[in-house]
Amino acid sequence: MTTRKLFRKIHLWMSVPLGLVMVVVCFTGAMLVFEDEVDMLTRRSLFYVDDASGGALPMGVLMERVGRSLPDSVSITGVTVYADPSRTYEVSLSKPHRAALYVDQYTGEVKGRHERSAFFTAMFFLHRWLFDAPEQRGDMTVGKMVVGISVIMFVLALVSGVVLWWPRRRGELRRRLTVTVGRGAFRFWHSLHMAGGMYVVLLLLAMALTGLTWSFGWYRTGFYAVFGVEQGQGSGRPAAKAAVASAHGGADAGGAGAGKERSAGGGASHGNRGGRGEGRGGHGERQLAAGSEYAGWQAVCDRLKAGNPGFSRITVGSGTATVSHGGFGNSRAADRYTFDKASGSISGSTLYAGSAPSGKLRGWIYSVHVGSFGGLFTRILWFLAALLGAVLPLTGYYLWMRRLLVRR
Repeated sequence: MTTRKLFRKIHLWMSVPLGLVMVVVCFTGAMLVFEDEVDMLTRRSLFYVDDASGGALPMGVLMERVGRSLPDSVSITGVTVYADPSRTYEVSLSKPHRAALYVDQYTGEVKGRHERSAFFTAMFFLHRWLFDAPEQRGDMTVGKMVVGISVIMFVLALVSGVVLWWPRRRGELRRRLTVTVGRGAFRFWHSLHMAGGMYVVLLLLAMALTGLTWSFGWYRTGFYAVFGVEQGQGSGRPAAKAAVASAHGGADAGGAGAGKERSAGGGASHGNRGGRGEGRGGHGERQLAAGSEYAGWQAVCDRLKAGNPGFSRITVGSGTATVSHGGFGNSRAADRYTFDKASGSISGSTLYAGSAPSGKLRGWIYSVHVGSFGGLFTRILWFLAALLGAVLPLTGYYLWMRRLLVRR
């Protein structure tokens, strides 16, 4: 058997068994790329104020007003302030998991709570687990296993596809990079499969190789080791299935971005909201007694704004604060501060440049996986590449079945 025939068999049998799973994974991944933009377009009144003129109300006043609207078992844990003065404040709550209210900082009006739409919830749970989410973070399920194995086979199919595509003579290069139109269905789908795959192969490999870190612990450990980084401890996130309740307004999992994993700088999944502070007491007198601490939050926020003119958002919680700068590179990059809760004076800082290598690599894995490292341009590229990635197995099935019929 020649080398080319061997790679043809590898390409075929890595693609046929679970190709439809990769169609689902690639398509759902593409749908999640612009989830935040779709949310802000369809629910603009939640994320933006009506009138951004004038000054914002003191944070202590805002937090007390929000506190009065909360049940006794729920408390305020932090607030995120965006550089855009027309963006509402995002007030984090102690429960459900990652729940948040949005508040007009100029009027004190509570605009509402963000809940992930049923469509994006379905896209995320299909993308990660084929709806078979683990009970506990890190647990393996059949759906998670199938996705992970499918991605590994997809990587092998992509690599073998490059070997099969590679022209034997330089003069064939242009033809192999051209999608043929107007010469029949077979020539079109064949050229789209071959040429289209080559245009996006590097992007698909980047998505697949980073995505596998969420599927298998052994792979994640090896991936970190390749970059000379020791894997950090887990974040102790609650069960993944709890996020389902959040997405539908349940009582056990959080509101804003629960399924998409948007923790301090972005949890996984594919949004980038600021970090959360520690939980506090309940409603009523305990909540109002915290007014002095909220005033401290205002002081910290003002100091961090003055010291970080290029910030994209600042999150202040109980004794901790993060400053995210946005821009290109690691979309989770943030400077972290501690402060005295009584006076609001900054007591310590850990700048992103000096943060733990495992945290940096985790942020880069996420940024490369979703294409956010290069801003809107790379996200558009990732969106288009993921869509074409969903088409490749389908065109492959068409070509394979047609050959089988021709042989008969």
